[in-house]
Parts: sequence; C-alpha cells; structure tokens
Amino acid sequence: MTRRLPPCPRGGISRAALLTILAAAACVLASPGVSAHAQVPRTQVAQGRARLGNSTPLISQIDPATVHDSTAAPAEGDVDTLDTSGNLLGNMGGLRPWLYKHGITFGLQDVEELWGNATGGAPSGNDAGSGSGTGPAYDAVTAPTLTVDLEKLFGLRGGLFNVSALQTRGRSISQDHLYDYNPVSGFEADRSTRLFELWYQQSFLNGKLDVKVGQQDLDTEFLISDYGSLYLNANFGWPMGPSLNLYAGGPSWPLASPAVRLRYRPTDAFTFMFAAADDNPPGNRRDSFTIQNGGNTADPTSQTTNDGSGTRFNMGTGALLITELQYALNPQPADMAHATKNPGLPGVYKLGGYYDTAKFPDYRYNTQGGSLGGAVLAGGDTTPRWDRGNWLIYGIIDQMLWRPSLTSPQSVGVFARATGNGGDRNLISFAIDAGVNLKAPFRGRDNDTVGLGWGIGRASPGMRDYDRASHTMKQGSENHLELTYQAQVTPWLVLQPDFQYVWHPSGDVQDPRYATPHRVGDEAVFGIHTNVTF
Repeated sequence: MTRRLPPCPRGGISRAALLTILAAAACVLASPGVSAHAQVPRTQVAQGRARLGNSTPLISQIDPATVHDSTAAPAEGDVDTLDTSGNLLGNMGGLRPWLYKHGITFGLQDVEELWGNATGGAPSGNDAGSGSGTGPAYDAVTAPTLTVDLEKLFGLRGGLFNVSALQTRGRSISQDHLYDYNPVSGFEADRSTRLFELWYQQSFLNGKLDVKVGQQDLDTEFLISDYGSLYLNANFGWPMGPSLNLYAGGPSWPLASPAVRLRYRPTDAFTFMFAAADDNPPGNRRDSFTIQNGGNTADPTSQTTNDGSGTRFNMGTGALLITELQYALNPQPADMAHATKNPGLPGVYKLGGYYDTAKFPDYRYNTQGGSLGGAVLAGGDTTPRWDRGNWLIYGIIDQMLWRPSLTSPQSVGVFARATGNGGDRNLISFAIDAGVNLKAPFRGRDNDTVGLGWGIGRASPGMRDYDRASHTMKQGSENHLELTYQAQVTPWLVLQPDFQYVWHPSGDVQDPRYATPHRVGDEAVFGIHTNVTF
C-alpha cells in the first residue's frame, strides 16, 4: 500500500527543530513512488532470517532484544496489518491494532528458567562459600519494549524510535555454583529493574542506509551467528572474548551504552556496519577484573555497581569501535512459493573486529615492570601495569547444508565462529564455537529446532604466566557441549529443554573447598527455558 507523503520543505533551512531537519532530509533522499514503509529497515535478526530462507530458529536466544525482534518482525510486505495471534493477550480489546495504525507497537516478553547442576562445580563467594556445586537455580527477566514508526505517527519517513526496560530476578547458577568462563545461560543477570535501550534510527536511500543513535546493546547486531542464536549458553550469543575481556562485558545484555551505529546495504548480498560506543556501560574501572585485587566480589559482572538503573549514560572512559562486513551467498527470494528457479543453498559470511581505546590491566607485569604473579607470591607490588588499547578480530559462517525442497520448512544448517585477540591484557586469547541445527525435525512441527553445539575458550598467555609465577593452578581451555530443543507449544509460548556439559571449568581453577591443588570438577547442567509473548 502506498501513501502520499507531505511535500518536501522549500527554500533554505531556518532555525527549525531537529525533527523538521530530519523530515527534510528524508524527503530529499527518498525516491517517489516507493512504498511508505520501504525505508523502515529490517532488524539484523529479520535480515538474517530472510537471507537464510527462514531456516533460523523461531526465537533468537541472544538476549531479550533479539527475542523481541524474533517475534515482532512482520512478514515480508505485511506492514499494514498487525497479526496478534502470537500474543497471549491478543489484540487487547482492539488497543494493539489501534496503536499499530498510528505507528506504535508495544511488546512484552517474559523469560523463565530453571537450572540444575548434577555434578562438579563448586560453591562461590556469592553463595557464602558453603554447600556444594550442585543444586537448582531460578532466573527470569521481563522486558517491555515500545517501538514507534514515526512515518505512521506523523509522516517522518524512515524514522524509528525504540525504548525498552528490564526487570531481572532470581540467581545465577553460573556465579553461584559453576566457575565457568561464560554463564550457561545468556539470560542470567544481577537482580535489578533498569532501562535497557533508548535509541532513534533514521534510514536514507530507500532503506539502504540507516543510522542509529542512542543507548544501544551492540550484541543484537554485531558478532551474531543466526544459527548459533538457537543456543542458551551465553558463549553462543556475545562470545567469551568481549564478555571477559571488556569492562563489564562491553555494551551487551543486560547493559547498553551511548553509541552511534551506521549500517549500509548496497545490495542484497553485502552489508557493512560500524559503531562507536562507550566501552564501559557502568563506568567502573577499579577492581573490574579478577587480576585487580580479586575483582569486584560484591558484583562480579559489574552490572549494578554505580549504575543499577541503567541511566548513567557513561561517556567518560574509552571508546569501543567495532565494524563488520557481511556477505550473503545465494540470498533467498521473498516469496519462496513462487520462485521460478532454485536460488541455491543460502549462507551468510561475516568478518569483523573491534578496537577499545581505554587502558586495561596487564596480566604479566606490575607498575614496577616486574612479574605480577611473582609479586603476589612474594608479597610485593600487586598493582597491574596499565596498557593502552585492546582489540579483537572474528569470523562467522552460517550455511544451510540441506533441505528437501524450496518450500519445505525442514532444513539442516551449520555455523562456526572464531575470535582472537592479544594475550597480555586479556583473560581469553581465542574462542571457537560451532554447531549443527535441524529445523522442523518432526512432521507438523515446522517451527521447532533441535541443535547440537560445541565451544572452547582458551586462557591467554598472560593469564597462564600469572598463574605460573604465582604458583597457582595454570588455567588452560574450557570446553562446553550443548544439546537443545526449541519447541513452539502455542503461538505465544516457546519451551526449550536444554543439556550442557562443561569440561575443565575456567580452564581448571582451584576448588575453594580444598587447601591443596584441586580443580573444579566437570559439570553436567540441565535446564528448562520458556519464552512467553504477551
């Protein structure tokens, strides 16, 4: 459906409001006769789903923002009618369709998880250092999101506004019992009620270019494997490298940072993205890493210290500059049912990296230039030397391997992702994850997906030198395996049983219950995860 847009302003630009300037820019850059909603760009989740022929999981389990994008993305071309069949509360007495007509979409996601560790693990200081490494744990998050299409609301073509919040509760089984590099669930978070994202996005050139400004969570767009988003282990979302090497894990769930993100898609095959963000959402620097006096024992992930409400908007530390280039092999047609020829098996290939301008503590040397681990052993200067800058590079492959026909919902897809970075100022030097997914494994279960994934994270040379010099257990590689099944029970309820096994948690660390060297035991973790769309 095509709407007639208001005429573009004529004459010079006076001292008008920012809204008027943006409206004028949109009018100049827009081509006449284009569908009214052509300039509202897809999210990265929706783009990945389209390029891979809808073979990706029904729900992308990276964080609540990608969960929302998974369920909220309209079908191709279906922009004027709101489908509420996937909402528990339906059309809310006609309120939802009325709001949607005026460009306002309200979403509410609730995630509930129950986890249990059957063997291995160890109690941590967060669990008062008592008990065992086994036992159950519950965590949950409720995430309301408000999105406004400004063209529908008052004619600003290509404008999109988004605000979301989080209410997190329960306990993290990973922090309390597991001693893993990465949590077994990407939804584990410190208890808080906080602002999540707050941004404005403007698209140009008929949707080929869009710019997003505001408080952003970068793990919804960068470093994503579309097939890997099926899995619950946090490493398959925002991987070990940035999670453990950046301050508070960088601008990723449940934290967001002030950022500017640019995305350019000249063709269906190529996408270029760049973002500049604050690297340290809560603004904590002291004791942010375990190498600094053992870290922040009261808040190990630094999610609530100094910024429990998410409204600090820190911009006083360093800048995180991240870029990514994507290539889509055999992009799929929008309407597979009427495809005239086989486009081939689709795949998406990504290369990217980041650079952080802040200073980071060195794992090898103290401020005097001596061995930091040796100083710990001898009772000397245990203050790490500060090193300027940090970097990481990565590559991602998502490739469909098989489907019985063009219109079949069944398919097999594989993914692989690798990250690498410097070793003197980082806990993790490289990480790899990979897996295989089967979509629609049973007749009549078109939206179900079963997957088997594996990942490894390797302690950096600097971390191993520190362990060796301080005569503590030398950390090496941690491996984890995940078997999961995502089932759509109803249009608004997704149930996902999950099993994970972790070898050598944190690459072998000391079990605090023993005075003599004794590593934390391997872990067998069972979980049940639910997503409800209200």
